Amino acid sequence: MSGIVGSKLNIRGSGRIAKLGTDGQVLTSSGPGVQANYEDAAGGGLDWQSVETGSTMTAVAGNGYPINTTSNTCTITLPSSASVGDTIVFADYARTWGTNGIIIDSNGLNYQGDDDTYTVAYGTDGIGLRIVYMDATQGWIPLFDAAVSDVPEAEGNQEGLFGFGANGSYYSITNIVANTGVVGSDVSGVGTGRKYLAACEYGGDKGIFAFGRIGGGVNLDESNLVSNTGVVSTDVTGVGTDRSDLSACEYGEDKGIMGYGAHPSYFSLTNLVSNAGVVATDTTGVGTARGGLGSCEYGTDTAIFGYGTTGSEVSMTNLVANTGVVATDVTGVGTARSGLQACSYGGDKGIFAYGVISGVVSSLSNLVSNAGVVATDVTGVGTAREYPSACEYAGDKGIFGFGAAGAVTAVTNLVSNAGVVATDVAGVGTVRKGGAGCSFN
Repeated sequence: MSGIVGSKLNIRGSGRIAKLGTDGQVLTSSGPGVQANYEDAAGGGLDWQSVETGSTMTAVAGNGYPINTTSNTCTITLPSSASVGDTIVFADYARTWGTNGIIIDSNGLNYQGDDDTYTVAYGTDGIGLRIVYMDATQGWIPLFDAAVSDVPEAEGNQEGLFGFGANGSYYSITNIVANTGVVGSDVSGVGTGRKYLAACEYGGDKGIFAFGRIGGGVNLDESNLVSNTGVVSTDVTGVGTDRSDLSACEYGEDKGIMGYGAHPSYFSLTNLVSNAGVVATDTTGVGTARGGLGSCEYGTDTAIFGYGTTGSEVSMTNLVANTGVVATDVTGVGTARSGLQACSYGGDKGIFAYGVISGVVSSLSNLVSNAGVVATDVTGVGTAREYPSACEYAGDKGIFGFGAAGAVTAVTNLVSNAGVVATDVAGVGTVRKGGAGCSFN
């Protein structure tokens, strides 16, 4: 792209100002929302028109045109006569020019020095195109003709993945959770089928399943990486103490931590997961050794482990710093229970839900603030059950799914970005319990 010559480009919105370099890259930005506002070299403003959705249109100098090509390409006819300095701007309204582009008919005038027998087309999503008439020799010249970064980007991972679990048999099947919270049908399993494993995000957009139990009470330390498209890889040789009934979550924005568990005695040790998905050797445990607990992210880069069993249900929690260091026990809030699960919501908060209390399954939940403070019990919603799976989706929402309520089930319950748990959604996929969930992007 050529630089912005004799003009300036501002992207303004509700609290956001983004500056563009000569390569079209966003250099600085803050706040939500964007709207393009182009000013010509003389400092006057362009007259922006309503969104154009037709397959043809005629442009007028001094105007700006948002072109929506969602349904079709658009052929744009330029003025048949022009004066030096005449300016027109076109914007990819829906970021669809990569699918349905625009074609410019220079209508008898030159375009970048070529006559109108040449085809002039733009076919990249997010293009901002500013053309200025120079003279009869060069005709119209684009002074800005590059893709503008798609901001603001959705925060958090958009899709989720439920995987593994058992119901008589041990499974490695997975079910993708769309960014609308809809659970997909079974995807054939990869890796060793097992239950009571853990899963978390890593690398900002990928996930990992690890540890767990197979038949005969044998515990594993194998792991399976999840790509940023939700594809699960084959087994990776395990690192750390074989165990099951542990929990895992993200920390530090792009790393993970797997902690606690049983084999058959209870542990408080942890294993960090790098932003490349590499599981580290055991870190000496901090806090009460236990299994059947849950964990999730909170704040922007910190995490929390909570609840579980030491043989008896407990409600204490342990905060995880953004360096992956686990803190000592925090006195529990809410009803002690095990076999529960947790996920994040709202972009910076978390929720623990479901589980078993003295042999009786529960549906109650406890919210976690963006400071890691656990709230008192919230009356349960949905089918009471133990050993469900949970993950984030759509960047700021959560979902609980599967588990056992006497019988094993595949029902799901969505969590809004305000932490409200919804009623049951009919299950999709193989009923099972003791699986795990993570998100990906």
